[in-house]
Amino acid sequence: MQFEGDYFGAYYDPAGDDLEEYDDERSDDSESDEEPDEPDEGGWEPPLDSQRTTESYEAQKDEVAPCDPLSIASAIARSATEANAAQSQCKTYVVPFPDHRAGQPVPNRQPGDSGYQEYRASLETDLNPWAPFASRLDWEVARWAKLRGPGSTAFSELLAIPGIAERLELSYTTTNELNNIVDTKLSSTRPSFQRQEIEVAGQVFEVYFRDIIGCIKALFSDPEFAPFLLLVPERHYADTDHTVRVYFEMNSGKWWWTTQEELDKLRPGATVIPIMISSDKTQLTLIGNKTAYPVYMTLGNLPKDIRSKPSRRGQILLAYLPTSRLEHIKNKAARRRTLANLFHACLGRILEPLVELGVEGIELADGHGIIRHGHPILATYIGDYPEQLLVTGVKNGECPKCTIPRDEVGADPDGSHPLRNLGKILDALSSLDQGNRIYSQNCHAAGIKPIYHPFWEHLPFVNIFYSITPDVLHQLYQGVIKHLIAWIQEAYGEDEIDARCRRMPPNHNVRHFTKGISNMSRITGKEHQDICRVLLGLIIGLPLPGGISPTRLVRAVRALLDFLYLAQYPVHTSETLDLLDDARCRFHACKGIFEDLGIRSHFRLPKLHSLEHYRLSIELFGTTDNYDTQFSERLHIDFTKEAFRATNRKDEFSQMTIWLERREKIQRHAVYVQSRIAHGNLSPGWTTAPRPPKPRISHVQLTRHPSVKGVEFEDAVTKYGALYFRDALARFVATTQDPTRTAPQVELASAGIYFNFRTISVFHKLKFWVEDETGLTLGSPDPTDVAHAHPARLGKYGKEVPARFDTVLIKNKATPHTGQPSDGVHRYEVAQLRLVFRIPVRAKRELFPNQDSVPDYLAYVEHFTPFSQAPDPISGLYPVSRSMRQGARLASIIPVGRIVRSCHLLPRFGPIVPREWSSSNVLEQCPMFYLNAFTDRNTYRVVY
Repeated sequence: MQFEGDYFGAYYDPAGDDLEEYDDERSDDSESDEEPDEPDEGGWEPPLDSQRTTESYEAQKDEVAPCDPLSIASAIARSATEANAAQSQCKTYVVPFPDHRAGQPVPNRQPGDSGYQEYRASLETDLNPWAPFASRLDWEVARWAKLRGPGSTAFSELLAIPGIAERLELSYTTTNELNNIVDTKLSSTRPSFQRQEIEVAGQVFEVYFRDIIGCIKALFSDPEFAPFLLLVPERHYADTDHTVRVYFEMNSGKWWWTTQEELDKLRPGATVIPIMISSDKTQLTLIGNKTAYPVYMTLGNLPKDIRSKPSRRGQILLAYLPTSRLEHIKNKAARRRTLANLFHACLGRILEPLVELGVEGIELADGHGIIRHGHPILATYIGDYPEQLLVTGVKNGECPKCTIPRDEVGADPDGSHPLRNLGKILDALSSLDQGNRIYSQNCHAAGIKPIYHPFWEHLPFVNIFYSITPDVLHQLYQGVIKHLIAWIQEAYGEDEIDARCRRMPPNHNVRHFTKGISNMSRITGKEHQDICRVLLGLIIGLPLPGGISPTRLVRAVRALLDFLYLAQYPVHTSETLDLLDDARCRFHACKGIFEDLGIRSHFRLPKLHSLEHYRLSIELFGTTDNYDTQFSERLHIDFTKEAFRATNRKDEFSQMTIWLERREKIQRHAVYVQSRIAHGNLSPGWTTAPRPPKPRISHVQLTRHPSVKGVEFEDAVTKYGALYFRDALARFVATTQDPTRTAPQVELASAGIYFNFRTISVFHKLKFWVEDETGLTLGSPDPTDVAHAHPARLGKYGKEVPARFDTVLIKNKATPHTGQPSDGVHRYEVAQLRLVFRIPVRAKRELFPNQDSVPDYLAYVEHFTPFSQAPDPISGLYPVSRSMRQGARLASIIPVGRIVRSCHLLPRFGPIVPREWSSSNVLEQCPMFYLNAFTDRNTYRVVY
């Protein structure tokens, strides 16, 4: 490969109600929600700061699985009918692209064979559905060995045990024989890797890459993706007047629409093929310096629901770039320039076919054999901040997208700086033949480093400064949020922050930091995400030293958390983007508190400045889950780390590429076999097709068998805290028997109700499906939320596990004036779940003899006060407290179907948290709470 290393001389670089049931394998009398023992809550804590007790919160008033390769086939088996049904759920008003020819098949061209038909023909036999393997068992063992099995040596030793291969009737007896079958008899649409050498300053380095056009064809022609391909741009609106724009998939953004218009000027009826590239170095070993530099590729034509899941195989490993640090080049400036030029030379070679085909186009067949004229165009480049600087050639400390001066980075809240001038930069790059000095001067004047032919220089329809996309993981979680947590700890001190962490009530979606957060090291993005769920609750009511009002600090934290959660919306409108800008401006308005406290002297943080570009990227390319680096980070496991572990650590990349190619062949064959099963091409005796999932008839799910049978009324009072269980059940029966009864009539009728039973069946866990109200994203196949209600019990080691009674959101009854529930969070109220139970069938018939719609499952809950009309003006959270009547807690029995999901309450700790409080008793001890809006993204959308 032709390569110019340190091409240039020295230059200035200053910075270098019917509820679903699920099977429970436990016996009827066992606990169905067994969990690990709760950690010790009585550990050592630092002594109290006596100064905090004299200060008050009143001072404030002055101012968001590893995939199982064996389940690939079942996970992606969706039909075109399901795809159309998913699209029909979109609650938007669509404006199609005006040229109806866009994205249409090539005229007068008959469809070819489908992807499955071509693959079937390549197997050279149609009689054996498992071919080229002899039998179903032969295939299943091969699949296990390649996707989940041990190393090749261990598998060969297993097959070498006398009688194993013969009794299983396997067509191979060693790993080499199995590899030979995979290599010669299984085909793959994904191209093989090529190896090329690059010589840099006397040393030779290897680059492994695939033909990018072959990769595009492989993804576009995959029959599993055919029903879901996005082929034309669309404009979506939330209203009939088309004033509120909606963004979600990439084809709903402005970039696709504009690019389609440009292509139509050259070739009407073209299909845009958005290429999405991501790259990032990763460590291969825990000890040592083995690294890999993978480059991944996917298509914007695939819905983000497919691209975000490695098990859907919507991403392709495009290349392994050289990882050498070029330490044999002693001059540091020359080494940096050479590394940058090496990167661009490699990517320039890999992406070279896009230069011509982006304009001329290429015929592409989808999974149904329908042929379209596609134009592969680089749309987005996904990477962290160092990767963005490397791609754009911008100097460290500057913005890779806009022209903001380095000294103003992170300080300017208006976001008015224009993006870098691509025309001016291309003019500077065109002066390469005028000599090194002139070229370096022109590049410096244009604002980039003098790179020798950046890979994007000649790519058509590409503005690399638009293509650089936001990075939620590194810019927000590992960037701004990481700084914010450090500032908060310095402002308030670590001891009180940790004490509050230990006393947060439990919730399924909230991590309990039993040791606080101050001693955590090497915090991951997931851990920062967990901290964000409770971060605002840690500082509410906590006074600052010196009597400084904490109002601005609380508002600054709230503003950044708002931006964080808004930035991750799966669906955005022009109105929510206004909220995103408002959150950013609110933070800049309040950030001065950190300078007043002496924590910061400046905010020249490129990651903080990057917040200004989120809105533009969302408008261009759809929501941030289209190009989140968290997805490419996850790909490191499948495409790099597991591949490395399969090698002998010598000449590892050649082995890794072969291992990946074989794995892809097995995965494709697994999908093909599953498709034959799904379409009835295999007889029942040959198949192990999974049972079709039960239709979802409720958002709540319980175990098939109760957690405890025969719980007496007295135990409901003493063990579960359902103090008024008998009276509440009587009122429920009276109300259900005659819903028209007034409150006095209910009291009178309940006094005469007699129960001929004294025991009930109790459930300790509720599971919920949290539905997406927008209808624009596919629902999760599994429950996504859980609420617990169980008494204290002994754990596996004889240690007592505290009782746990979670708080939940329940649906409000219709308002008396309108007959309809309120909007937003006011549709619900908070309650504490004490008891989930079922009354005996015979008793139910006697209590409700002429009623068929009586719910089977009931819940005893203790109510909290209704939400106020407006949240707290400082924290933006809704305060709640126990609903009391004559000094007693207000409780009732409701159908389980009224429970929407769990919720988390943030205790109002005051200036200092009482040390007798603990995570297990804080709901009982604390008198005031705030509804946590940051439990998860769905809760945030409901509450905000």
